Amino acid sequence: MEENGKQIPEEVKGWNWGAFMFNIFWGIGNKSYLPLLVLIPIFNLVWFFIVGFKGNGWAWQKGNYTDVATFKAVQATWNRAGLVCFILWIIGFLAYIIFTALFASLLFSNF
Repeated sequence: MEENGKQIPEEVKGWNWGAFMFNIFWGIGNKSYLPLLVLIPIFNLVWFFIVGFKGNGWAWQKGNYTDVATFKAVQATWNRAGLVCFILWIIGFLAYIIFTALFASLLFSNF
């Protein structure tokens, strides 16, 4: 798919953790406003993954990048931040499950 006459290079395609985790901010920062559709309830459950998968292509088409190396350098920052955020989210979710189970077992052990 071409937009603004820009063909998406194969090196650019791929998963983008920044687009997945920070979809709204990533979209505004990369002049790609399709990620704003995550604000639609229910629809956003699927759209998060679409933004992560298609985000690099959208950013390439909307941006003024002269070469792939510059693009990858910019997106590498987003990718690192998104991956760290995702890992922290998983750790927090697992801690929540463990503490909830622990609290429930302590609460119901007295009966």
